[in-house]
Amino acid sequence: MSIGQTQSIALLGLTGSVVEIEVDISDGIPMYSLLGLPDAALQESRDRVRAAISNCNEVWPNRKVTVSLSPAWLPKSGSSFDLSIALAILIAHGTAPQEPFASMVVLGELALDGKVRSVRGVLPALIAAYKSGITRAIVPAANRSEAALMTQMQILTFESLREVLLWGRTGEHPVAQELDLEKTDVDEYLDFADVAGQTKARFAAEVAASGGHHLLLIGPPGTGKTMIASRIPTILPSLTIDQALEVTAVHSISGALGSRSPMSLIAPIVSPHHTASRASIVGGGSHVIKPGACSLAHHGVLFIDEAPECAIGVLDSLRQPLESGTITIARSVGNITFPAHFLLVLAANPCPCGKYTGKGRNCTCSSVQVRRYLGKLSGPLMDRIDMRVQVDPVSRVEMAQTDLGENSAEIRARVIKARKAAADRFSNDPWQLNAQIPSRELRGKYRPQRDAMNFLHDELDRERITARGLHKVIRLSWTLSDLAGHTVPTLDDVERAHSLREGTDL
Repeated sequence: MSIGQTQSIALLGLTGSVVEIEVDISDGIPMYSLLGLPDAALQESRDRVRAAISNCNEVWPNRKVTVSLSPAWLPKSGSSFDLSIALAILIAHGTAPQEPFASMVVLGELALDGKVRSVRGVLPALIAAYKSGITRAIVPAANRSEAALMTQMQILTFESLREVLLWGRTGEHPVAQELDLEKTDVDEYLDFADVAGQTKARFAAEVAASGGHHLLLIGPPGTGKTMIASRIPTILPSLTIDQALEVTAVHSISGALGSRSPMSLIAPIVSPHHTASRASIVGGGSHVIKPGACSLAHHGVLFIDEAPECAIGVLDSLRQPLESGTITIARSVGNITFPAHFLLVLAANPCPCGKYTGKGRNCTCSSVQVRRYLGKLSGPLMDRIDMRVQVDPVSRVEMAQTDLGENSAEIRARVIKARKAAADRFSNDPWQLNAQIPSRELRGKYRPQRDAMNFLHDELDRERITARGLHKVIRLSWTLSDLAGHTVPTLDDVERAHSLREGTDL
């Protein structure tokens, strides 16, 4: 009897566990037995592994093959175990050495011809391995750029099973292309200079980017709501390395890295269609639980156009992550928590026909239809929106101007300056943005000027704002104060913040 051993990683959300793969080859009727709670994709690994071994001119053991994945109680899913199972079989058969593959994790799906295909979740898997004390790993060559982010580990990448076996037997390894972390971000984004007019909406976008405040844009079709929302990432500061790792890990586990460079430091923007289901927004799944749009927008922007057209309950499902910055999905396999700290931008028409603007002469909707349409945005959700901005049609004069306005670089410089002022103020606090200031601190250490607080208390007594609304206005006033260069929010800052929240003129 002979036994081969390798290691891999089983992912449950962003959390990974080291899986010991043991293969026993013994006398008996030729068969293949896979133990350890594998899912359907993992059960099918038998035929992929057998074909890959045979097509690499290796000998498949014509005996009883037992593959055990431990811990046995942990559910395993996906095809990332293929390569590690194949190596364990060849080690048990005596045709591959055990020592080179000891104390390292192996990830990769096998094609029938022996090529190693890319898999999802390489970065979170490597992070889990490193936390378990493992510092070496084998990953597919297609995942090289993602794996290169784990600079603390020795990463070996291979194109095929043949290359892996050659390295194990002789130590020869194909020369891998070195990655330049400074030049891999080649994403192209739009610019705010493309937006004509819309002074109020442009300023609101700047305030949202400076303090992390949520924004609702209301206006008829063709006024530039989508243009403004899609350009907000261009004025956000670059992600830190830790933030970029978090974003890449979430995108990796969802299999969405194809549209984003693993080393990108640009804040992500996710724009799901208004027909998206609740599970696609917050995440879910039965066997493989994937993050939703709110987690893919982590440290970035979640933009939902035609918000009132969303199905009942979809937008309200965002209320919990808007407050906590995380989303927890409960399934039979366990509870999985994904990060979901995002800037929410909603866009809506003023009525079903979209023409209820100005004097509303072209609108064909009744007053009941207008109220019912905007009433689809529930009160509890709207109470969590910091700013509501009316986006009016662009005038002929604004369209005729050759100089449309400031570009993204100029706005971004002011956003970075405002965020630095906030960071200096919060140097001894665990939060970084004005939108994250706890409510208790707003009533003490971060209290605006007295006349400003008197104004808010009067609004609260008249029931024009809620307690949450009062705190939202104070947080917003701190961002306006940072942009204006004030040390403490003044009455003008608070009144302007109140106007932004209520959707009145600035």
